[in-house]
Order: sequence, then C-alpha cells, then structure tokens
Amino acid sequence: MRRLFPHPYLSLTLIVMWFLLVNQWKLGSLVMAIILATIIPLATSAWWPDRPRVKRPFALAAYAILVLWDVIVANFQVARIVLFMPRDRIRSAWITVPLDLTSPEAISLLAGTITMTPGTLTSDMSACGRALLVHALHAPDPDAVRDQIKARYEARLKRIFE
Repeated sequence: MRRLFPHPYLSLTLIVMWFLLVNQWKLGSLVMAIILATIIPLATSAWWPDRPRVKRPFALAAYAILVLWDVIVANFQVARIVLFMPRDRIRSAWITVPLDLTSPEAISLLAGTITMTPGTLTSDMSACGRALLVHALHAPDPDAVRDQIKARYEARLKRIFE
C-alpha cells in the first residue's frame, strides 16, 4: 500500500481539495480524485526523500483552525488599517524572527502561515535556516509581532513536528 500511496496524508488532502474544487459529490468526481491522489504523490515522490514526521496530527488540525481564525480576524484588521488609518501613522516594519524549529516542513508551514495571514509576509530565510525575514504592514512594536509569531505559531508547530 505504501508503494501505491507513498504520502497518504498528501493523497487524502488531494481528494478533499478536489471535492472542494469541483463542488459536487458524484462517482466521476471520486474516480478523478482517486486518480489524482495516486498519480501526483507517485510523480513527486522523488523530491520527498523523507516523510514529514507529524507527532500530533490532531494538534495539526487544531493549528489549521487557529490559522483560519487568524486569517479572518487579520482581514478585518488590515481593512481597518488601510481604510481608516492615516497613511503617516502606518508603521510598516521588517522583522527578523529567529527560529527554534529544525524540521523543514515546520519551517515551511510557519513561513506559509505568516504569508497567508493578511498584513504579514515572509520575505526571506537566512542562509543558515535559523531566521525568517518578515514584513508587517503595521507594527508599532516589532518585538511584540516577533514574540506573537513565536508564541502563537512556532511553539505549536514545534509541538506538532518535533
């Protein structure tokens, strides 16, 4: 079974995403989802030498819900900043976030989370892989933004992956 589905979580995610995209529960959609969930992981398995180790999959689901909530809240915050805050009061900042994470998957997920949350963007990673460069639309206290990223996201990802 591992040969047919080398990355079962990816296959499951592809099936769910396919049904969300086609927005219909029919036999043909299920067949196409299974075909894609089989072919894509097989075709990309050469670039996945090691499987990501998820120690707590239920914590990963809780993390996804937290990120979804934060994206919704951040949309309203960014709208308030853009629509109502005078331009000269907006304090954009570049913030260096040192990483305690060592798992490449966890670091990628953290960078993606920061980028998906409106108002922040992961711009770069240090050559040694120990820090992310983040741009914040409005950060009157850059240290507080850094600390929030580390406490809210990085600490959870550390528990999930390491």
